[in-house]
Amino acid sequence: MFKPSGQNTIFSSQKSPQSQVLKFSPTPMPSKGRFATWYERFCAQPHQPLFVSGMLGLIAFTFLLLGVYTGALNIGYGVIDFHAYAFVFIVFIQFFLGFLFVVFPKFLVQAQIPSRIYMRHFFAYAISTAGILMAFLFDFDAKIFMILNLVAQIFSFFLLFNIHKKSLLKDKHDTFWVLVGLASGLMFHALFLLAKFGVGSEFFAIYGGFYLFLFVVVYAVSQRMIPFFTSIKVQGYVIKRTKIFMSILYVLLFLHVLGLSFFGAKFLLLTSFLLFVLFAREFCIWRLPLFSSPAILWVLYISLYWIPIGFFISFLDSLNEILNLGLVFEKSALHAFAIGYFLTILIGFGTRVTLGHSGQIPHASGFATTIFVFVGVVSFARLFAGVSLNFELDYIFFINLSAFLLALGLIIWSCKYLVILAKGFKPPH
Repeated sequence: MFKPSGQNTIFSSQKSPQSQVLKFSPTPMPSKGRFATWYERFCAQPHQPLFVSGMLGLIAFTFLLLGVYTGALNIGYGVIDFHAYAFVFIVFIQFFLGFLFVVFPKFLVQAQIPSRIYMRHFFAYAISTAGILMAFLFDFDAKIFMILNLVAQIFSFFLLFNIHKKSLLKDKHDTFWVLVGLASGLMFHALFLLAKFGVGSEFFAIYGGFYLFLFVVVYAVSQRMIPFFTSIKVQGYVIKRTKIFMSILYVLLFLHVLGLSFFGAKFLLLTSFLLFVLFAREFCIWRLPLFSSPAILWVLYISLYWIPIGFFISFLDSLNEILNLGLVFEKSALHAFAIGYFLTILIGFGTRVTLGHSGQIPHASGFATTIFVFVGVVSFARLFAGVSLNFELDYIFFINLSAFLLALGLIIWSCKYLVILAKGFKPPH
């Protein structure tokens, strides 16, 4: 059997411990400096550095968006770069990789990922994020940093793939679909870079990345963790899921991406309706106890309900185009998913994980509950901005208002929870 870490085999002798100490007095270890101590705590768990990097990137790109739309910044890149690419391929995935680097080994009963490994990923993402942001701000070519970002994601994929492959568990359904989403992300990320060199369509790459990469990864994690958290917190709750749901979802999302990119409104009307029905049916099967759950859970439930809302908005948008009603929805469906679902669940998971892994009981204090409600306000503010053109209101004002509220909410959350992550925790034993 392996001896516990740090056990000195000298003390297995029958002799007196004092005589052993006198005979074999060890050389005192030099005390660590403040930076070394902090760094050891900071990188003790994968989610700490990656959550910090992701949140700082999210705040920075939100302010970049705000600066461009207010006219304070004049940059040489378009919205598909500094907004769509940044949020699809840079920001959100860092949060969920931080989470996956923790739970993948647990799901698959494998050894934890060593800190020296995941810190390499952290530095690659941090450097590429900073480089792309600087390229946008100072108008130089961002391609080299985009390529670095893609390379980092390739290594992240194979790190998780190897853990999945080594596991002897029979049921690897959930981790399989996470890997499918990540692999799709690599493909569409590469397609986006090819489009930057004049080959292919940036819009197809962004739509594919949004739905088949980001949406699939986030939902694959959600459908595993949210029912699990509920079963722990709510006595008597039984987890029920449709086994083939992810297969059906991936096919319909693929068709939805084709509709958005090539086939038009009639095709989108069908895929949006089918996806709305699919999620409405699935969540009826889940029977999540919204009104009998603590706030740390209901924020996760609310994030899920944005999914059918988003596809219903997409259905209405397609119907509007087919009937030529003249209404404007302006990517409202995408923002229902991006802010209502992705961001809300990110804040919910981030709060829970930060508390749980820092030795505190996962709960939603009054402060956290206020933040949860505020994120809901931001979601509705962004949707209203999208439809404000129908009422001859100032669209740019409401876009800036929603961006400002988003940045404000992220900063307020960070003042409490990001500080905990940045300070670091004692390395787990």
